Amino acid sequence: MKKAITSLLISILFLSVLTACGTKSGEAAKVLGLDVSKGEEISNYDTHGGFHGDGTTCIAYRFDDDTILEEIKSSSKWSEFPLNDTVQTLIYMMNNSGEHPIIPEIRNGYYLLIDRQNDAETDILHRYSFNFTLGLYDTDTNTLYFCELDT
Repeated sequence: MKKAITSLLISILFLSVLTACGTKSGEAAKVLGLDVSKGEEISNYDTHGGFHGDGTTCIAYRFDDDTILEEIKSSSKWSEFPLNDTVQTLIYMMNNSGEHPIIPEIRNGYYLLIDRQNDAETDILHRYSFNFTLGLYDTDTNTLYFCELDT
């Protein structure tokens, strides 16, 4: 009986690990409303984990052509640069959460900010915690950044 329970627990743990792996790319496509499958993942930074799931995630995809740019331009959710003050501040916060900046300076592109906080009445920069997703597309390098911050 002890072996059966141990085997069951190991199986559950194994399945949990398998379902957690690789879900961020699918999540990026779903949340940003873009087909990222033709992009090459060039970096993946993720400090999420632990009991509460707090952390920072930033995945960068490089594309060979402008296909993803056409998707972004046809979406009403994305905004063209320049970045507004709120997005600039949020990028600064994400870049200073670790040793090295995870989002490089982008001069030309598009952005999408999704506020995932329940308290939508308070300005995003004046809250005690942050839960947001940020999509950034660099038109000079054909690079898409999918970033999340949860505190």
